[in-house]
Amino acid sequence: MPRDDSQPRFPAVPSDHWDGRRFFNPHADTDKSPRELWRLYKARGPRWTPPDPEPPRPFRAVTPARGEVAVTFIGQATFLIQIGGAAFLTDPVYSDHAGPFGRLGPKRVRPPAVRMEDLPAIDAVLLSHNHYDHLDAPTLRDLARRRGVPQVMTGLGNGPMMRRAGFDAVHELDWWDSLPGPHGTRITFVPAQHWSARTPFDRRRTLWGGFVVETPEAAVYFAGDSGYCPHFREIGRRFGAIDVALLPIGAYEPRWFMAAQHMNPADAVRAHRDLGARHSVAMHFGTFQLTAEGIDAPIRALHHALAEQAVDSSHFAIPGFGEPMRFRRPSA
Repeated sequence: MPRDDSQPRFPAVPSDHWDGRRFFNPHADTDKSPRELWRLYKARGPRWTPPDPEPPRPFRAVTPARGEVAVTFIGQATFLIQIGGAAFLTDPVYSDHAGPFGRLGPKRVRPPAVRMEDLPAIDAVLLSHNHYDHLDAPTLRDLARRRGVPQVMTGLGNGPMMRRAGFDAVHELDWWDSLPGPHGTRITFVPAQHWSARTPFDRRRTLWGGFVVETPEAAVYFAGDSGYCPHFREIGRRFGAIDVALLPIGAYEPRWFMAAQHMNPADAVRAHRDLGARHSVAMHFGTFQLTAEGIDAPIRALHHALAEQAVDSSHFAIPGFGEPMRFRRPSA
């Protein structure tokens, strides 16, 4: 695919999430007024105390057997997904800060759990949206130019930035678009209830979403960022057999501000049930302090929500940082 910095691709006609100028959420409004933003700024929660530093551990990616899925939590929304012989990296952020140039914005309290040089060969990057804790330009440049990652899948409008990062094969997708992926996988970009912006002037100019990666034997869903909404039930209905769902549980307080755009742990358990997922894995916690809850609050609240909603905790895992987890679909 030739590189260029042409205009991003957008839907040809207005749709249920595109008005001809900006994308929007069909089920909720995530825009906030200046007064609400000021109220949020004043409502600061406890400052996170970073965990005790752990000595770096060597990482060896597992080699999943046929029909098996392996996921490794690197931090925030960055996962190594190994499925069907392919390796994907989701929303890769290796910078010290979630902000412009990787030097501004919230500072990470945990280093990436897997060093970039220890990653296996990556077949594709899956990029959910353009917020700084999900789209880190320095990391993407490193992956494209030094690591030679061949391609990136992302939402509509993000193409020019991905090409500037150095990716030659850039696939911009609308909700429900599918395309063949590496090693016989199939990639579908699915809806999320969120928003996008890199500056004060580009709000909702690019599309946000999640991904379903399928093989004949397994399916993994990466939610990106989302508030709780009807999309989860629709994704479960369309795909039927989600073996592993990677669901966000953090950055949810205060609820009057965050509910439309970020699930809390109780919402995440509801999403797990709506999807009909065999297993879910928590993410979007313990890495960057973005909101007012404490560093350990999402984990405690998830345990409570699982008990309250009568979901077996063995079906919704809290991953260890840097520890590969394997999943296999039960035999018929």
